[in-house]
This record gives sequence, structure tokens and C-alpha cells, in this order.
Amino acid sequence: MMFHEKATTRRAILAAVAIAAAGCTAEETNRACDRACLLDVAERYLAAVAAAEPGLAPLSEDVAFVENTTRIEPGEGIWASAAGAGSFRIVVPDPVAGAVGVMAVVDRRTPEGIVPAMLAVRLEVDGGLITEVEHLVADVPEADPANLAAPRPAFVTAVSEDERMPRAEIKAIAGSYYDALEASDGRLAPFAEDCERQENGVITAGPGLPPAPFDSVDVAGRSPPAVARDCAGQLSSRRFAYIDSIDDRRVFAIDPVVGLAMGLSHFRQSMARGPHRLIAADGSEVMWDEAREPYDLPAAHVFKITDGQIHEVEALGIFVPYGSRTGTEAFASAPDQGR
Repeated sequence: MMFHEKATTRRAILAAVAIAAAGCTAEETNRACDRACLLDVAERYLAAVAAAEPGLAPLSEDVAFVENTTRIEPGEGIWASAAGAGSFRIVVPDPVAGAVGVMAVVDRRTPEGIVPAMLAVRLEVDGGLITEVEHLVADVPEADPANLAAPRPAFVTAVSEDERMPRAEIKAIAGSYYDALEASDGRLAPFAEDCERQENGVITAGPGLPPAPFDSVDVAGRSPPAVARDCAGQLSSRRFAYIDSIDDRRVFAIDPVVGLAMGLSHFRQSMARGPHRLIAADGSEVMWDEAREPYDLPAAHVFKITDGQIHEVEALGIFVPYGSRTGTEAFASAPDQGR
């Protein structure tokens, strides 16, 4: 990305920060659980999940629980199959919002044996008690085991006090990621040159990766050309132009101490948009109409944001039927109510 493009992106984000700051009074209410308290709540919660013992977690009596966009009760879902946890965990405490986000690797019992799964967690915390729990759980058979062993160092490294960014600016930059992805325009988010994205334990974009075709064909049975694989260039290649919309966007936890933001969202993909331009790494263009069945993708993202740029993205996504309800909609439903 050229310097003037970065400057334009940053001006747009700072304008969004000003708007957000003007309307964040309700969100910026301290819920009597500081950063250390939220980190403790997260550790206790993960330990309870690993032990498959909901009673070990600091849950409120009327806690609401959603997993993979389905309303359930504590003890169901991952609780019923958990068989321990690894050392991979990213924690995003936000005492201003009264929330904490977690990305972790857990072991899960299946008929085929114990397998690793990635777990994204949103916890709403009031007075040290968890009032809402939201999970996304994904088995990750294609993941590189090395990517599941521990988080990338940036996700657990604090930012020096004099370089910490305002909370509202971090939130706005994280939100711009969804704008860039939905619009197929990598210029809409301030991606650093060293930006790397991992999805379900697989590196999908990063610096120095050679252009490559993606694993798909179009409706005519053609294979795709090689596209850019840096964070900004991959989006601008229109690789993801089949996305109809990214709904239910919620950047719910921001931690300026480590420079992290965590968000949840819900991708709608009818695969009915028809042919669209796909830009190859060599600059050539083809009309592309990806051959894939419709589906939705509830997703979680953790962003490492420093010096006004996105340096790391850790993502988790699950496949659900097209037209499924969102996580937010699930909280409005009764437990065990189907999609």
C-alpha cells in the first residue's frame, strides 16, 4: 500500500473514532471488574471448560449461553466433549466494556478419539460473575500443529506505555477490517507490511508468501489464477467478492495494554452474485463465478494493532447453513430452540 493510501485510510479511521467516542457513554461504564479480575475470570473459565465442569466457572445464576449460534445450557456443547486444553490462548480483557474475549485450543472427545479444536469465547462479566457466554467451536483437521502449540508472540506481548493507542482508535481499526473484506478493497484497512492472518490454524495471508491459486473452481470448471497473498493485496484481488454481507459485527473487547481487539461477525454467502472480476497477481483480470453451495460463516477475529496498523490476525470460522440466525439472534431465543 502506498504512503498516501495509508494516510487516507488513517484519516478515515480517525474520523470514525471521533464519531464512536461521541456515542460510547453507555458502553464505557466500568462494571467493577478490572483488567486483572477479567484475566482471572478468563483463566478460571478455560480451566472449567478443560475439566468439563461448568460448576468451576464463575457463572451467574441466570447466565445466558450460546454456542455456534445455538442457544444451549451450561454443560452442553463443548462442555460435554472437552478433554483438556493446550497452552494456546489469547485473552483480550476489556474492563471498560465489562467483557473478555478468548481464543484457545482445547481437546475434544470424538468417536474417532481426542482431537484438537479451536475455541473462541465472549464473556460478559458483571461484578466478577459471567452473565453471558458465547462460543464458536471449530475442529481444525487441516491446521499445522505448530500453529496450535502457542499463540504468535505479538498476541501476548505488551505495548510500551508511550506507544499504546486510544481504545476507540483500536476499535475503529478492527472494524475497518470487515469493511475492507466486504468491499474487496485492502486499502480500507491499515494493514502493516508484516501483517499475517491465520484461519483455523492455517496461514492464509502474510508477508513473503508467493502468489498462489485458491482451492476452488468456477461454474465453468476453470481453476483460478494465482492471486496476491499479502493481507491487503489478497482482499484487493477480489478473492472474496462472493461475500454478500458481513452481518452482526461486534468488536466487543479492546485491550490497549497488549494492543488487541476481538470481534465476532456472521458472513452471508448465497453464491448467487454471478460473475465478478478477479485480479491475478500479475495484474491480469478474469471474470470469476465460484462454484460453491450457499453457506453462512460465523467467525471470530483477534487483531494485533499497534502504530495505527493491523499486524496480526487470528481467525476462527465455522460453516453453517445459509440463512442461519446470528449469535445475537440466538440470545433472543430459548435454549434448545433450533435454527
